[in-house]
Amino acid sequence: MASSSDATASTNERPEGPEASGRRGRVRLKRAAVMAVPATAVAAGLMILTAQGALGVQFAISGMPFVVTADKLDGEGFAQFGALDHMIENSPNEGDTGGQVLVVTSVVKNGKLTNLCQSVDLGGIQLVLTAGNKGTPVSVKNLAIDSDDISGDASFNNIEIGRDSSTFDKVDQKGQPGVYGQQADSVVITDLYQHNYAATAAVFKLPDLHMRFESEGCD
Repeated sequence: MASSSDATASTNERPEGPEASGRRGRVRLKRAAVMAVPATAVAAGLMILTAQGALGVQFAISGMPFVVTADKLDGEGFAQFGALDHMIENSPNEGDTGGQVLVVTSVVKNGKLTNLCQSVDLGGIQLVLTAGNKGTPVSVKNLAIDSDDISGDASFNNIEIGRDSSTFDKVDQKGQPGVYGQQADSVVITDLYQHNYAATAAVFKLPDLHMRFESEGCD
């Protein structure tokens, strides 16, 4: 599919079996397979690129994932592509990953998030950050966030699926040549959930910021 107008995806429920056949045109966001990204193909390609030194990261990740939720993400300029995040050598958090985590990088050129919540498990206690929940949304510019699980109800305007990530022209950040990607003029996601390993942004404005320790994280 070269382009589509107002494509949608819904994940209010997370069934284990296939989606009903009547839900044509609705694409499920799942772990390492965000909006129809073929995870095995991406993984194989990333391993080759990594071996060649073609994929670099901006910083070494801690390996401790964090959760982000929002009532709504409204973005202008959107793209996604496969990537591989790296931990420091002999990181205590590498587990059986070998210090590498396969992720999908989501890029939003300009966006707003309503009722943002971010939490990280520090080992029995959660560090929780909230913002944009008192009438003024969080605003971001050139946000790039690496996730291995995303869900929500998504609507895209003029989406291009399967585009080479090095040829993106709707966002400022591009992927590597030959890496599967997709981009859209705009995106709206409600009931957003992300399980993330890294994020960067040129601008990240957090009105009504509140950070504290809680027994429960964002959900």
